Amino acid sequence: MQVATGAVWTSELSRGVSPKPDIRRAETLSAIFALIALAAVTVPIVTEQSTDGAHSDRAAGSAQSSSSSTTSGSELMFAGYGGVPYTYPSDVSVKKPGVHDFTAKDVQWDGKPFVNPIYYGARIVRFGAGARIGTMLDFTHSKTLARLDEDTAFTGTLNGAPAPERARLRDIFRKLEASHGHNMLTLNGLIRLAGLPRVQPYVGLGAGVTLPHSEVQFAKSETRTYEYQVAGAVAQALVGIELRTERVSYFFEYKFTFAPYTMPLSERDGAWLPLDLWSQLKNWFSGTEPPSGRLTTTLASHQGIFGLGIRSAPAAAP
Repeated sequence: MQVATGAVWTSELSRGVSPKPDIRRAETLSAIFALIALAAVTVPIVTEQSTDGAHSDRAAGSAQSSSSSTTSGSELMFAGYGGVPYTYPSDVSVKKPGVHDFTAKDVQWDGKPFVNPIYYGARIVRFGAGARIGTMLDFTHSKTLARLDEDTAFTGTLNGAPAPERARLRDIFRKLEASHGHNMLTLNGLIRLAGLPRVQPYVGLGAGVTLPHSEVQFAKSETRTYEYQVAGAVAQALVGIELRTERVSYFFEYKFTFAPYTMPLSERDGAWLPLDLWSQLKNWFSGTEPPSGRLTTTLASHQGIFGLGIRSAPAAAP
């Protein structure tokens, strides 16, 4: 890590680093993706409403013995969703042998779900014919931004000297966040609970990887870590209710996610997720240590979401 000389903090604290054009484009594309995901599952609703009556009449006229809590056949659902997260305060530790070994206690995090890039998610769900057990591939784009203006307790050593007992987080970090975002990709198992044909409660459990856009910069440093990374594993549990029309589902869901993070402080400005992950993989295989050490924390979050999905199979007849 490059450290500016001098005994006092300089005007660097107020001189932010302007985002690169590639990053600004990534922010815009993420917002567009979220809108497209929601629009794509909304468009068929108008068409569906005009034909729903006819489908219902045909279903009523046929002899069916479907269970009240399953669909009439195997189905695949593509869905998009938005939501609101809350992330618990957590300790943030930075270790670089011979330089840093400190912990900032109980760092507060903001989610800002309606500020670009917004909170969004996309998923693919599959249930077999008449099955209560299904699978889901789920991607969530959340955010975590440290509240830099709050006083925080510190322990350990900073720049080879004892860390202050208390300090504003901004006095240590210029940036500490995953605002592009706290991304999670999980594979989940789902279980449908007893319900009505058009009102379907469910629960789920899954695990996967975190793919944050790590943004970390020390207050007195000219360099920063600004790239997508694999930061570790994530687990999630969920419970929700699905409201099913002929081909469209509306769902309301609560999720709890638990993600232990390890961020290599690479001092690198990345641009594109595949290239950033390839760079990280090469460093891992070569045994190259990150120039500014490693940052660890644990992000445990409550998330309330609402979404829309298009299904390949119709709802079971009442």
